[in-house]
Amino acid sequence: MKLSTRTRYGVRLMLELALNYGKGYTLLKDVARHEEISEKYLSLIIIPLKSAGLVTATRGARGGYMLARAPKDISLKELFDVLEGEPCLVDCVKDAAICPRAKTCVAHDLWFLVNDQLSQSLAAISLEDLVERHGVKTAKHLAYDI
Repeated sequence: MKLSTRTRYGVRLMLELALNYGKGYTLLKDVARHEEISEKYLSLIIIPLKSAGLVTATRGARGGYMLARAPKDISLKELFDVLEGEPCLVDCVKDAAICPRAKTCVAHDLWFLVNDQLSQSLAAISLEDLVERHGVKTAKHLAYDI
């Protein structure tokens, strides 16, 4: 399984919004510049995030985007589900009826377990966790630059 660019960039976009949480709206052009991602591409990614209620937007001189909820209340699973779709390694995990072997297939059980673990792991990580990890990595990086 390989994550799409859309999901990888979406996580980076949401991390930027989480880093600015409580400071007002953030412009996509600022995120694009800081993350070195096309503003046009970010404008396509933000649409489903806004539709899912994860992001709010406002227009005007002080406009931009912000998280609709606190970073601690938004999991990576929510982002994944919106941008990538619900995690599903193989079709028979989502719908065992499509495979006549599902009831006796050991591989099906394995894929179900791995799929479940992936979902649980994504659900256990919040944007706040990413903000904290970002702070640690940034501090370590700055310490080496001195």
